[in-house]
Amino acid sequence: MHIGIIACGAIVRELTHIADNLGWNYELTAVPAQLHNRPERIAPAVEKKLDAWAGRFDVILVGYADCGSGGAIDALLERYPHAVRIPGPHCYEFYGGNIFLEQADREPGTFYLTDFLARHFEGLVIPELGLDRFPELRDLYFGNYKEVLYLRQLPDQDESARARYAADRLGLD
Repeated sequence: MHIGIIACGAIVRELTHIADNLGWNYELTAVPAQLHNRPERIAPAVEKKLDAWAGRFDVILVGYADCGSGGAIDALLERYPHAVRIPGPHCYEFYGGNIFLEQADREPGTFYLTDFLARHFEGLVIPELGLDRFPELRDLYFGNYKEVLYLRQLPDQDESARARYAADRLGLD
């Protein structure tokens, strides 16, 4: 079986790790993780990849949850019966599982950080939200958050120091 994987750039390492460990015959292409800041652009970017790969694979795995697209990714995939996506509203749920659900119930004001987001915090979060130019926006964006929960994506990655830095930068516990 020949598998195509269209993935968010934030989870390429993990999907490559899984596919390699399972011995899959696959090709992977990434969609920029920055699109999470403009989720209405995710489905069109995935569609371009799907169209470019038409007829090449037995199945295409779409490495996205809903990711704030408001159902646009699911609506898109209805037109591509050989393509399936990861279930759930966002990657935090599939990384955290029950921990995510318990945390969301315990403290709805939680900002979730994955390895990818912790590693790229200064290059992705700060400039994309304009916090480098307008630091006063921090409280507007993050004023309703109380704490950060770091979700390690792979067991051999530990970005907890960077996650702590991000929490401090945002004024969160």
